[in-house]
Amino acid sequence: MFDFSFLLDDGYLPLLRNGVLTTLQLFVVSGLFAIAVAVVLATLRALPVKACKAFVVAVVEYHRNVPMLVQILVWYFGVPQLLPSPLYHWVNAGNTEFFFATIALALNYGAFMSEDLRSGLRTIPYTQQEAACSIGLTYLQAFRYVILPQGMRVALPGLLNQALRLFKDSSLAMAIGVHELLYNTRQIDNLTFRTFDVFLLATVLYLIGTLAIMAISDHFAKRRTTPLGT
Repeated sequence: MFDFSFLLDDGYLPLLRNGVLTTLQLFVVSGLFAIAVAVVLATLRALPVKACKAFVVAVVEYHRNVPMLVQILVWYFGVPQLLPSPLYHWVNAGNTEFFFATIALALNYGAFMSEDLRSGLRTIPYTQQEAACSIGLTYLQAFRYVILPQGMRVALPGLLNQALRLFKDSSLAMAIGVHELLYNTRQIDNLTFRTFDVFLLATVLYLIGTLAIMAISDHFAKRRTTPLGT
């Protein structure tokens, strides 16, 4: 028989709540940053410059082929080693786990989102680029105001699918000590030895989050396929 009354003792419920809030913060901040990274990478790849395209390909292939957990560990343990000594000590003195986890997640999912965005951009006829340039817009202006908004609309289902994966992968931040939901769940388990109860509750909370994202994705998908004027 399940009994969750232990959460009311010794501050376990606030610990679980703080874990949920940290997970949501990590998801939102890294998600917004990932979208910005995706737009930059997609823009660079759309430029008629070989060096820009090669750079984007290298970034995407790295994030596609290296495990997410390894990327988080590289940012947390490896990147600070490359900093000058004063900056290195300043970074280590602060609570930088959340910061480095956010960067790793955002760059990884920004790379994946850029591919979804690129697929959306390829569906836009080149004649629209030509038409935009014919009225006096530069290449970048035409891309920003005409091509990119349409491409993002086409790519929206793929972007929302990446958001779903990002929400689940935020749990990997526990590896470097971010006090998100899974980390705090393990803390409660270590203190109460109610393993099945507490992990069942965490499972339900993750399931609520993923179902909410899926509902939003379905809503936008239906709006995309609804004919105008209906």
